[in-house]
Formats: sequence, C-alpha cells, structure tokens
Amino acid sequence: MPLDAKTVYAKSSDIKGRTYLEYRRDMKRKAIAELEMMVYLPSILEKEFQKKDLSVRKSGGDRFLWFLRKGGITREPDFIVYMGTKEIEVEFQHAMKTDLDFYDFKVSKVSKGKRENKKPIPDKYFLYLHIPSQKYAFFDTNWVISHSEYGMVEAWRSYAYRVPKEEMEKILKKHSCLKKLIYNIEAKENILNFQFEQINIIADELAYLLQQVIDKKKILNITPDTLDSIFRICFILDNINKIPQNINLWLIYLLSFVNKKNTLSEIYKIVYSLDFLYSKIGTPKENEINTIVNSIKQLIETVRSYYNQNGSYTSSPKESPFNETRYALFSINLLEDLIQDLIFYYSVKNLSPVSRIYENLNDFSQTYKFIQCSYK
Repeated sequence: MPLDAKTVYAKSSDIKGRTYLEYRRDMKRKAIAELEMMVYLPSILEKEFQKKDLSVRKSGGDRFLWFLRKGGITREPDFIVYMGTKEIEVEFQHAMKTDLDFYDFKVSKVSKGKRENKKPIPDKYFLYLHIPSQKYAFFDTNWVISHSEYGMVEAWRSYAYRVPKEEMEKILKKHSCLKKLIYNIEAKENILNFQFEQINIIADELAYLLQQVIDKKKILNITPDTLDSIFRICFILDNINKIPQNINLWLIYLLSFVNKKNTLSEIYKIVYSLDFLYSKIGTPKENEINTIVNSIKQLIETVRSYYNQNGSYTSSPKESPFNETRYALFSINLLEDLIQDLIFYYSVKNLSPVSRIYENLNDFSQTYKFIQCSYK
C-alpha cells in the first residue's frame, strides 16, 4: 500500500526505541569530555612541557561535529598543540570505570606501517583522563608500544595496543583543574541521560494510545492538521523507517508553528519533528535553510526565556517543572545538533558553532542541581 502524505499506517508493535538518536547520544558522551577538556588542556600541557608559549585548537577548527548524519568518520587527532615552531598531536581518552583490566588504544592512532614493521607515530601524544581517581596520564606513542600487549578487543572487533591496568596506574597524576573538569563532564553526562529519557516516555505514551484502537489486524490513521498530529506521525514514521511524501511541504508547515509563545511541551515536539524531517529531506533549498535557521534562533531564545533561578524551566502551570525541564534539555540537545550540521554541511554563517555541549542552557550546573534534588 503506498504511503499517503497525510496518513500513516502503523502497528502498535512498530513503536520502539530510536536507535539513531541512541547512536548520537553515545557519540556525544565523548564530545562532552573533549570539549570540556579543551578549556583546561593548555594548563595541563604547560605543566607537562614546562612551556608557557603554547596554544591548543580542536582538530577541524571551531566547526566540530560529534556525529555525521551523512556517515563517515574523521581520522584527525582530537587536538593540535602549537609550541613555537613545533606542532604535536594529542589524542584524548577517558575512563569512567575502575574495574578495567586493560586500557586500549587503536593501532591506527599509535603506529604506522605493516604489522611486522610498525613504527610509533612521531610527535603524537595521548592524554588519558581517569575520572574515578580524578587523575590523568600523559604519554607518547613510544610509551604505548613499550608498555602494551597486542591483542583483540572484542568490543571493537579489532586488534589494539592493550596497556595493563598496573602500568597505567603507575603514571597517573593529579592536577588542580581536574576536579572542576570532571564535575562538568559528569554533570553534562547526567543531563544527557536525563533528557534522553524523553524518547522512552514518548514511545510509552504513543504505544499506549495506539493500543486503544489497534490490534494485530488493524491500522491507525492520523491526519497532520495540528502540531501534535505532525509530531505523532513523525515519531511513528521514524520508528518504522519511513518518510512522508512532499516532505519539504511538511517541513515548512511544521515551522509555521514556531512563535514566541510556544510552551516547552510544544517546543520539544517541534524540535523532534524538525530533526526527523531535516535528516530525511536530502539537500534543503536556500529558503528552507533560512527558515530553519530563523526557527532555531527563535526556539533557543524562547527556551532560555523560561529559565528559573533554581535551574528549572517552566512555561505552563499545566506541567510540572521537572517535566518541563526535561523538555527544555531535550530541545536544546537536538537544536545544538542541528546548528552543527547546518554549519558543517551548508556553511551557514549566521549561526555560531557549538564550542561546548549544552552551552545554550542558561546555567547547566544549576539545572543539574535541580535534577538531582528532584530525584531525591
């Protein structure tokens, strides 16, 4: 049966988790740590090299992407460090667990050449942040090769240099900046996990609604004449891997709902639907990109306007501050993804690159405290 642009046909069993967003969440965990480290890395390197005249940039410049919608990976190092005329590469890794037996390093990051004649990559270093102990280690590729075993990492399905736990613990050290750095990383990871729960909440709510009218032999018809109906259709289509016909018209129609009076409940539905349609549209036209950019700016401004001094976000007496704060975080998360994507693929000039995850929150630390208190 051909898919009608105004009607979706779905079984209740098709409403399930969105694996693509899960992938993006996992990619963003490392990005959170990398971009927070960017702030403190100069002081760590000044201590390591006993030099003051050094500078650091994130590899790839300010237009850093933590995911690529169109696929592919980058082999660029995480950071480039300049010390006078000398230039070195720094790879960043971090551990959240204490029970690791080995610390693994990808072969391509450490050495070049054939297996029997591999040589360490010159002027390349690793900074390993061990979060549980609030310590770090700094070493070069020679150290990795001389203190590791060459073995299979099942999780990667490939061979790697595996440094035993005992060897890594010998070189862990402290730095005065690590306490603040690790707090920022852990706070933002908790915010990321908290806002992502909205996906499961949506899935549960829509599954419940669908089960009222669907059994194994029936279908559900929804006509997208309201924001809520557009949102439901986008969520269902996304989870059964379908797209609507006339998707460009859907996008423009969706963005017509953007205004300064949108509640946070409306905003997260707009943003989810925008993220879905944008990712399926192919190459947007110039007028569509302009409309998307203006909508993103308006949505971020509106979310920020609902901030309270206790770290919560509220826009409606009909919703709890706890739920509305999750809506705000969920929206900012996807809006920052869209900003990076528009800059990377379409060279949009009137959006500022995201330099730190959740930088569009009014005060991420205060919001993190609100979430913690709400769970108690």
